[in-house]
Amino acid sequence: MTETTPAAAIRAGDEYAAQLAEFSDEWAELHRQQAVLDARKACLLARSAAYADAFADATVPAIFPPAERQALSRCSTCAALAMATRTPERTIQRATNDAERLINDAPAVLASLEAGRISARHAQVITDQLCDVPTAGRAAFLDQVLPEAERMTAAGLKNRARVLRERLHPESITARAVRSEADRRVEFEPAADGMAWVHLFTTAPIAQGIIERIEAAAAESRKAGDTRTCAQLQADALAALALTGVTPDDVMSSPVLPHPIEVQEHIKPTVQITVPALSMAGVSDAPATLDGYGPIDPETAARIAVNAPSFTRILVQPETGTMLSVGRNQYRVPADLQRAVRLRDGTCRAPGCGRRARACDLDHSVAWQDGGATDVGNLACLCRHHHRMKHLPGWNLDHGPGGVLDWTTPDGKHHRTEADPAPF
Repeated sequence: MTETTPAAAIRAGDEYAAQLAEFSDEWAELHRQQAVLDARKACLLARSAAYADAFADATVPAIFPPAERQALSRCSTCAALAMATRTPERTIQRATNDAERLINDAPAVLASLEAGRISARHAQVITDQLCDVPTAGRAAFLDQVLPEAERMTAAGLKNRARVLRERLHPESITARAVRSEADRRVEFEPAADGMAWVHLFTTAPIAQGIIERIEAAAAESRKAGDTRTCAQLQADALAALALTGVTPDDVMSSPVLPHPIEVQEHIKPTVQITVPALSMAGVSDAPATLDGYGPIDPETAARIAVNAPSFTRILVQPETGTMLSVGRNQYRVPADLQRAVRLRDGTCRAPGCGRRARACDLDHSVAWQDGGATDVGNLACLCRHHHRMKHLPGWNLDHGPGGVLDWTTPDGKHHRTEADPAPF
C-alpha cells in the first residue's frame, strides 16, 4: 500500500518553491547589479589615476622631479578618495592599480563584469594571476580563463587560474620563484580581545617545514598527556620556537610544551605599554594599552612589565585623563614633549591612517618659520607620506583645541580627526 502526500503539503511545497524562486532570482539580480557597480568603480578609479598623471605638473610643485610629481599627484588623489569614503588609503591605491590592470590588460574581463556574468572577486582572481604573466602569454591565458570564470565560483577559479597560469606562462618557474622570494615578509594584524595574527610570507618549502615542525611538537606534547587542543598546541609551539628557542631535541627530552604564560616571561619589552597605576597594583581591572595594538588585560601587561628594562612615568589629569602640557619655547621637540604628543595621538593623524605614532614625524601644524609654537597645541604626528602631502597645493590642516585636526582636501571636502581618548 502506497502512501499519498496530502494536498495541503503539496500546496505548501508549491508555495515554498515559488517563494524560493523569487528569492533566488532577486539574489542573482542584486549580484548582477553589484557587478555593474564594481565595473563602474573600476572605471572611475582608472580615470582618476589618468587625471592625476595628466595634471601632475600643474598640481605638484616643480621642486620635485617629474617621476615623483606623478607619484605625489596619484597619492593625493587616492588620499582624497579614501577620506571621502572612510576607506584605508592603501586600499584605494591597490584598487586603483587593480582597476588599471583590468581596463588596460583585460578589457574582455571588464566587459564580462559590466554585463554581470562574473563578480568583482572573479575579476580580481584573474588580474591577480595576470599581473605576472608577460605580454606574450596574456591573450592565451585570458582566452582560457574567462569562460571558466563565467561558470565557476571564485574559489574554484582561483585554483584553476593558477594552474592555467603555470601551464601558459612563457617564463620558467625557477626565474619567477627567485623574483618572488624577494617579497618575503612578516605582517602583524591586531584582532579582538587581546589577540593578534602574525602572517609570514615565505617560500613554500619553508612554510611547509614550519607547519610540519609545529605539528610534530604538538603531537609529542599530546602523547605526553597535554590536554590542550591540537590548534592551541600548534600555536603555543610556534610561539615557544620564536621566543624561547625551543628545538626538536628539547621536545624529545621534555615533550610538554610551555604554556603561553611561561613564554611571555621571555619577552623583553621594547614597545610602549601604558598601565593604569591601580591596575598595576591589582586594585582595578582597567585595561592597559599596548602601543600599536590597543587594550590588553592588566595581568598580561603586568607580566610583560616585570621584564621591562626601564619605565617611563606618564602623568595625566586625574579627572579627565587629559595629557598634561610639557611645552617648550624652541623648534627642536624635547623628549618629554615628544612622548606627550605621541601618546596623545597614538597613530598618524591623517584621516584613516593607522601608522603608529612612534614611527611618525612630529609636524608643526603652523610652521615654525610662520610663528608656530613647539607645544602640544601645535604638534601632531604625521607619517612621512602624509607629512609631505600636507604641503601640496589644495591641502590644508587646521589644529584646534584638544588636538583636533581639521583637514581640507583638494576637492574641497573637510575631514576631522581627534586625539586618542585616554586609555583609562
